[in-house]
Amino acid sequence: MELNADFSQRVVIRPEDYKWTASPAPGVERMMLERVGGEVARATTIVRFAAGSHFAAHTHDGGEEFLVLDGVFSDESGDYPAGSYVRNPIGTSHTPRTAQGCTMFVKLHQFSASDTEQFSLDTRSMRFVEGLADGLTMLPLHSTANENVVLVKWEPGARMVSHDHWGGEEVLVLEGRLQDEHGDYPKGTWIRNPHMWRHAPFSQDGCLAYVKTGHLELTGF
Repeated sequence: MELNADFSQRVVIRPEDYKWTASPAPGVERMMLERVGGEVARATTIVRFAAGSHFAAHTHDGGEEFLVLDGVFSDESGDYPAGSYVRNPIGTSHTPRTAQGCTMFVKLHQFSASDTEQFSLDTRSMRFVEGLADGLTMLPLHSTANENVVLVKWEPGARMVSHDHWGGEEVLVLEGRLQDEHGDYPKGTWIRNPHMWRHAPFSQDGCLAYVKTGHLELTGF
């Protein structure tokens, strides 16, 4: 299966575009954002777990990165409430489950072999630091040679100057509303801006966003 598999193309998916499909596990639905492969695939997905649902034990051959958007996700390592950011590198395994239900933003099979750090962060208890423009603060989550992952908080009216994204940019709007000269992006919008995409983002009302950069360079898929 190929979905939004041309990484040289810009993609914008807003909440009104969501189409949920059943997964192999009862009570687990997926909104596929990008996918290259079959049931085991390079994939970026929003996953919705019903209360009491679970996945069978499995190994992450290409690594797993996820951010819990609501509810509480659990596995053998513990409970991860909304705001938890987790990285499980290549070769790790677990048995996902949830008692109360949850929604997660999940990226699979996108780790480099050298990216071996396994960790979890409670982003809601961490301190944001000064960002790249007035009215912006950021919370660094992870950084390697080919990617940088942060949460970015925009105060109402904050703006950035026009700039290029070497290696591309991926954004999930978590709260509020983000804008640029190309459009308007409410909470739940997923954006993939390709290598060297240029824009001048701003937020009239303020927002919080997951942002990953540097991982979409044309020679680095």
